[in-house]
Amino acid sequence: MNNQLFSFKQPINEPIYSYAPGTPERAALQAELERQYNQVIEIPLIIGGKEVKTGKMGKVVMPTEHKHVLANYHQVTEKEVKMAIDAAMAAKKQWEEMPWVERASIMMKAAELMAKKYRYVLSAATMLGQGKSPFQAEIDTPCECIDFLRFNAYFASQIYAQQPVSDTTTINRLEYRPLEGFVYAITPFNFTAIAANLNIAPALMGNVTIWKPATTSILSNYYLMQVFKEAGIPDGVINFLPGSGSTISNVVFKSPDLAGVHFTGSTEVFNAFWTTIGNNINNYKTYPKIVGETGGKDFIFAHHSADSRELAVALLRGAFEYQGQKCSAASRSYIPKSLWEPTLNHIKEMMKTVKMGCVRDFSNFINAVIDEKSFDNIAGYIDRAKASPNAEIALGGGYDKSVGYFVEPTIIVAKTPDYESMVDEIFGPVLTVYIYDDNKYEETLELCDKTSAYALTGSVFARDRYALNFGMDKLRYSAGNFYLNDKCTGAVVGNQPFGGARASGTNDKAGSELNLYRWISPRTIKETLVPPVDYGYPFLG
Repeated sequence: MNNQLFSFKQPINEPIYSYAPGTPERAALQAELERQYNQVIEIPLIIGGKEVKTGKMGKVVMPTEHKHVLANYHQVTEKEVKMAIDAAMAAKKQWEEMPWVERASIMMKAAELMAKKYRYVLSAATMLGQGKSPFQAEIDTPCECIDFLRFNAYFASQIYAQQPVSDTTTINRLEYRPLEGFVYAITPFNFTAIAANLNIAPALMGNVTIWKPATTSILSNYYLMQVFKEAGIPDGVINFLPGSGSTISNVVFKSPDLAGVHFTGSTEVFNAFWTTIGNNINNYKTYPKIVGETGGKDFIFAHHSADSRELAVALLRGAFEYQGQKCSAASRSYIPKSLWEPTLNHIKEMMKTVKMGCVRDFSNFINAVIDEKSFDNIAGYIDRAKASPNAEIALGGGYDKSVGYFVEPTIIVAKTPDYESMVDEIFGPVLTVYIYDDNKYEETLELCDKTSAYALTGSVFARDRYALNFGMDKLRYSAGNFYLNDKCTGAVVGNQPFGGARASGTNDKAGSELNLYRWISPRTIKETLVPPVDYGYPFLG
């Protein structure tokens, strides 16, 4: 008899390994990098727990060494998408009826597997396949992956414990049902942890998923599937479909069983999804829940009271770590004239020691951007800045794709506040700075708020507390994650729930219970203990 009431305690965040010279983790990661570098694996689809091979092949290559093949993967066709939907729906009833504590226990086991057995496997795959440094891989997977798994179990225990008031005549309760159908998870290349969470958050709450991984993160995502299977997630609960997004979406969005979309990617793609769902709305059994974290044009705004060295470090890290390929990366900055020269000098001095190259060399702070399409797009912005009378290159500006997709950390100074690189999301190591008069702090804050359609992350630097508070208030709707005297990247699960609004998404805050609420459909149940036997009320007397 299952009559226990169980609650997961609030976890602590997974400790971050340093990978400093001489540490055991450094040696272990280097060994795993060499093992994965010197093999080529075959990656199948995984549908209903079974490996499916279509024979329609694609390649996984290294961004830092794009002629080096890490894996060959099978690509989905519409036939396999239909198979995956059938498998998900077949698995749904038994999975949703499993007690939530048992589902959470599977997630906790997955976290422990990532912390120990698969730690270096996941990190090495993320480094080689997605171009991350040891530290950037470590904070992504395993650490953020583990945090999502453990904190989500804790958040779920809080949600399920919330019950309505009852009096002596009735018993009222809430049943937290999963959605009536399957969830379509479309995951990005830049964070393995996001790929995990877009599946495990709905699954924890009793849902089943159809997973479309980004083509450039298939290697690490395939290893995630192995972890999920070993942890005990039943066959068919998560179905792994590498291949064309349009092929998968053409089938998924026509299915009457589509119950939700969990997405991280571009604003344009998310808008297209929303339109397609709207056009198909009469075909669905229920209104699909649409959750998306999309683009960003994230800012660091400095007041003249800010410290130039602190600002410089925040800009360098915020704009150039992981080659600026974070939704939260600092890609525009507003700096007063009095601070610009000392801040730039600090950045230039630090950049003298910054190295760029392959992820296998741990001395490299900068690695390659993800693929040729991204490289060409970034290079286009740099070339246009070099030729424009409204911009100038203050740092970097070089690029080379002969071996890997390498773009130098670049700072563009925009002479107009609406210059294209101040407005467009570039998703590369390019920071654009607008220099303003010290006495125009308020007016420039208004510019910052109105310049971009996005509202994901942003920060204000000031030692003057009145100025700091004023900037925070003025930019209230400009960022869903706001930072004071810090770079605008690095949100931690359970500490800074992540998400933005406007063109940056639905702001459903991954890393908190707010996201989990999106994957349930509550049912209120009222039991009357002694039903009335007369229709009348006292006022009739």
